[in-house]
Amino acid sequence: MQQTSTMQRVVGDEANEHSHPAVIHSHDHYHVTHHHSEGALGEFEHRSHYHEHEHNHAPLTHAHAKRSEEEEGREHDSTAHTHDHTAPTSRGG
Repeated sequence: MQQTSTMQRVVGDEANEHSHPAVIHSHDHYHVTHHHSEGALGEFEHRSHYHEHEHNHAPLTHAHAKRSEEEEGREHDSTAHTHDHTAPTSRGG
């Protein structure tokens, strides 16, 4: 299967636009799911699972005027991520 690239651009903060290459790394993190409790109000409860595994991040183009690259890197582990658990380190291609 062949993957195609998706064009990414920043809207409204072009002066701070920059790109990050694809990366594979490992760190501990939470996965959070929403579980429908079937209560009278139809509410959801959060369920979390804490673990570590190797995973990938696709190439990314974005901007952040008020955070440095160093700050962004330090905050990475506490940021929500979407991971493909079927193939968490899939490189595509």
